Amino acid sequence: MKLDLAIFKHIYIKSGYTDMRMSIDGLAALVQQQYMIDPEGNSIFLFCGRRRDRFKALFWDGDGFVLMYKRLESRGAYQWPNSPEEVRQISMQQFRWLMEGIKIVQKTALAPTALMRIM
Repeated sequence: MKLDLAIFKHIYIKSGYTDMRMSIDGLAALVQQQYMIDPEGNSIFLFCGRRRDRFKALFWDGDGFVLMYKRLESRGAYQWPNSPEEVRQISMQQFRWLMEGIKIVQKTALAPTALMRIM
């Protein structure tokens, strides 16, 4: 199954380890109570386990929550950010990097700049 992430206004990633035994209710409560973000908004939330070879994605589809789970079958691991108590918004490009096994913060990537107007 492929999910078109363009339908979401925000992509949030929970840095560090998340207990993968948590269910929909536990993850939704974590988002709402600890990070003060409405889990029923037009956003997707990403959580990773301790071994970094699996993650869960939680989103609201209009009439209920959807929980997706992915586990890598190879010996690879996701380059998940380490700071344990942080949730942050990431871009579509950063999500693609994450799924390709690349760190989401690239030292050599060009930073977006504001368009300057020459007078």
